[in-house]
Amino acid sequence: MIEAAALTKQYGGKKVVDQVSLTIAKGKITSLIGPNGAGKSTLLSMISRLIPMDAGQVRVDGADITAGSSKELARKLSILKQSNHLNVRLTVEELVGFGRFPYSQGKLTKEDHLKVDEAIRYLELEPFRRMYLDQLSGGQRQRAFIAMVLAQDTEYVLLDEPLNNLDMKHSVQIMKVLKQIVRDFGKTIVLVLHDINFASCYSDDIVAMKDGKVVKAGTTQDMITPEVLAAVYDMDIQVEEVGGSRVCYYYT
Repeated sequence: MIEAAALTKQYGGKKVVDQVSLTIAKGKITSLIGPNGAGKSTLLSMISRLIPMDAGQVRVDGADITAGSSKELARKLSILKQSNHLNVRLTVEELVGFGRFPYSQGKLTKEDHLKVDEAIRYLELEPFRRMYLDQLSGGQRQRAFIAMVLAQDTEYVLLDEPLNNLDMKHSVQIMKVLKQIVRDFGKTIVLVLHDINFASCYSDDIVAMKDGKVVKAGTTQDMITPEVLAAVYDMDIQVEEVGGSRVCYYYT
C-alpha cells in the first residue's frame, strides 16, 4: 500500500498541498478528484518523488521512498505525467521500450523485449508498433504511453489526467483498459481525473481534494453523494443510480 503522512508542498509562500495524509490500498483503482488548483497533480508528483516534499513522508509497502535509489523506486512505482509530449521522433515500439530503462539502462535484453511485446499486444497496438507517435490519433498515442508504463512492470502505476484531450470514446477505452490491467495483473492504479462520472464508474476508491487538503476519502459509494460533492465543488450536484453506477448531473 501507499501511505502518505502530513505531505506538504508550497510555492512562493502558498501551500499547494497542505498536511495531506492518506492510505491507498493495493490492487485497486483510486482516483483523485477535485477542482483545479486542489493539489492533485502535485500530490501525485510527490508520491512518485518527481518533486521533493517540503514536509511529510511517503511509504510504499512500508519503505520510505526517500531511503532507496531512484532506480529501485522505478521498479516499484511508475508515473505518467499529463505533459507527456516528446521532442524526439519515436515509434511506438521505441517508446514502450523506454519503460524497461530501470532494468536495462537502455540495452534491452530478451526478457525486456518480451515485456515490450506483451505491453504492445495488451494495449492492442500491434498494427502501430513501427509507426511514429505523431502519426497516431490522440487515443492511440495515449495507449502507447500507457503501454510504456505497463512495460515498466511496477506494482504501482500513477497517471496524471490520462483522459486529458481525449474524446468520450477514447476515454472509455482507456478506463476499461486500466480496469482490465488491475484485474489481469494485480496492479494498483492511482489517477487524477477531472470527470467525476469516470471516477464514479471506474474507481474502487476516491480521494477528494480542495485547496490543498483532503476533504474526504473512501469507497466510490461513500464519496459520490450530493453532500460530499457539494463540499468539494461548491455546487449542487444531483446523483442518480444508472446501470449499477452513480452518475452525477451538474449541467442544470
